[in-house]
Amino acid sequence: MALAEYETLDGLALAELIAGRQISALEVIDSAIARAEALNPKLNAIVFADFERARACARRQDPPGPFHGVPTLLKDMSAGAEGMPTRLGSAMTPARPADHDSVVVARLRAAGIVPLGKTNVPEFGILPTTESRLYGPAHNPWNLAFSTGGSSGGSAAAVAAGIVPFAHATDGGGSIRIPASCNGLVGLKVSRGRVPQGPDATDRLLGLSVDHVVSRSVRDSAALLDLFAVPDFGDPYFALPAPDSYLASLHDAPQRLRIAVALRRPDGSALHPQVEAAIRSAARLCESLGHHVEEASPAFDHELLAQAFMTLWAAGTAYGVRGLARATGQTPSTVLLEGLTFALYERGLGVSAVEQSWAQQTLYTSARTAAHFHQSYDLWLTPVLATPPMALGTIDVEEQDLQKAFAPVIDYVPYTAISNGTGQPAIALPLHWTQDGLPVGVQFVARHSAELLLLQFAAQIEQAAPWSKRHPAI
Repeated sequence: MALAEYETLDGLALAELIAGRQISALEVIDSAIARAEALNPKLNAIVFADFERARACARRQDPPGPFHGVPTLLKDMSAGAEGMPTRLGSAMTPARPADHDSVVVARLRAAGIVPLGKTNVPEFGILPTTESRLYGPAHNPWNLAFSTGGSSGGSAAAVAAGIVPFAHATDGGGSIRIPASCNGLVGLKVSRGRVPQGPDATDRLLGLSVDHVVSRSVRDSAALLDLFAVPDFGDPYFALPAPDSYLASLHDAPQRLRIAVALRRPDGSALHPQVEAAIRSAARLCESLGHHVEEASPAFDHELLAQAFMTLWAAGTAYGVRGLARATGQTPSTVLLEGLTFALYERGLGVSAVEQSWAQQTLYTSARTAAHFHQSYDLWLTPVLATPPMALGTIDVEEQDLQKAFAPVIDYVPYTAISNGTGQPAIALPLHWTQDGLPVGVQFVARHSAELLLLQFAAQIEQAAPWSKRHPAI
């Protein structure tokens, strides 16, 4: 298979070619590895390569699943994989290979999907850009001087560059949707409780974080959700039952929907011109498909939400760092941790049980506000980011003054963390590019457990305004 042809195909298309014996699984894996070896020196998207084991897996004669031979990459967080280290982008984490798979990775392997390695992340997944002291910056394939977003930035860069058709990602404050927006991809953040996170964790980041993928096509995101959305006993949260198949249901177009659109930032200020252009264009597209669109937003107290979110983010960081310290016998310090991470860890140590309970109850209350809003509106259309992708180096990972360190972060991501707090599903779609050629995604948010509606709607949007022929010059 010519490399140019490989990069144009999504995962389901590759699986169909392999199943039809038009190409072998090994040829597909070799194509992926060739692209990785050619492009990763520019991108720094892959931080651990497991290419020979991937080739050995592809040589197996008996296809173990419907995606036999389709390559993927795993984020260097959450996706524990036998034989691979998971370092969380931190020098504090030993480069020790895992002796077992996480539930998500086990389900990928059972479907025949072949992991090629691990992808770049910011330290502990804290930032909406992928730049760490340990790994260095991941570069956006649309323009190498710009950020890939974070924290699933390495995964998104690899998918956008055509190395793999989809890659594992997690989302605790926008970490699937932000990289999808920055790289021109589909990024579905699922409902709290939809995808299991075991066996080593049952509730990553106090209910804020979920697992799924970044992908080139809506149908790949749907097909992978079919693999993942099976409850695992012992999970602390459960979403409402999933349909028999998200993928099989994509051909059913949604009925006329009521869509609310946010045309200003949460503080009432104007959107960036390119972001506003993306939102208004998306709204017109929705109207052209017969949906009703009007300006409206849930009545959140955004300042209170931000305080609650950062309280839990700090507590979760402290919990993770302290657990790692106990497991490795190390003492957290700015030698082992970036300055920003260390400061957030120290802030988290000071979070009391009462303060954590307040934060969680505040987010639960916001979930009821969202539920009330969705009695009137099926979807909420918002920006993913306040601006197009930021330049690399905008955020100082060594800054220990948290207010100063997070000022550009809070300004950059005013919308994505809301649905992590409320537990709702949301999807980023690549519907706009700036005059300079940088992607600007838009976000659609649905009521809790309504992934099916989001995916059916996204498939309708994809058909009306396809993005599959857009590829970065790299």
